[in-house]
Amino acid sequence: MCFRISFSSNMDVKTARPYFFGDIGFWSERTEVHKAAYCGQAFELQNLIQSGASVNIVAVDSITPLHEAAIRGQKECVRLLLDAGAQVDARNVDGSTPLCEACSAGSLDCVRLLLEYGAKVNPALTSRTTSPLHEACMGGNAECVKLVLAKGASLEAYDLYNGTPLHVACANQQLECVRVLLNAGAKVNAARLHETALHHAAKASNAEMIELLVEFGANVYAKDKHEKRPGDYTQPTSSSALLLQLYESDPLSLQQLSRIALRTVLGTRALQVVTKLDLPGRIIRYLCYQ
Repeated sequence: MCFRISFSSNMDVKTARPYFFGDIGFWSERTEVHKAAYCGQAFELQNLIQSGASVNIVAVDSITPLHEAAIRGQKECVRLLLDAGAQVDARNVDGSTPLCEACSAGSLDCVRLLLEYGAKVNPALTSRTTSPLHEACMGGNAECVKLVLAKGASLEAYDLYNGTPLHVACANQQLECVRVLLNAGAKVNAARLHETALHHAAKASNAEMIELLVEFGANVYAKDKHEKRPGDYTQPTSSSALLLQLYESDPLSLQQLSRIALRTVLGTRALQVVTKLDLPGRIIRYLCYQ
């Protein structure tokens, strides 16, 4: 719940009623700067800044006004805060930076703006932290995924609880993000506790995702810590189960194997290199699976 902030002639801040942050409840510790940033009240925020309010003051859970603006996609407030000296890589209690919040929210404008001001695409990860790329994949924000990858985001950034960004994208059934990651060179058989992205796709019974992963070389025989293959997590008569049974019984063609080998050799350079080859468009599309 947001409200308007009124200013008297001597710039004293007056509030009409309490501020509520999402569904969490009343946070008396949050300042007027936090509130204006969260609600997108750029005029009020500018007045607060001009009156000397700190843009780096932290509130509950070490949240800064920049975190508040980023999670809500408040581009103008993000710009005002950054111009006023807000710390672009400030961390909250969970270690998340404003860029993580913007990627989670899917705010491409805020992501772009934070990157322009030097936000790190690969902040150090802790036991409680996910990377901006993980956050973008969780929310299915494919354009944000592309943007942070273009700025050097690590495809294999490893989160203790979620694994790699590819694991996260598959677990959350974000097919377009999976496609972007694979085309960028993500390791399709990377494992967390022996669990691969294909295990996640099988658990979700997502046949289209299963097909995409296998086209990029996913191992249908990989076993997790429970000694189960991806197919063991599907319903016997489902399309996902039938598809995995087909892959297990029918080896990949030489053409498919060649495609996988080429992409493996090229790694993260695959998409850039393949699109520059003097090949027919249908071959390019096949190699890139776009």
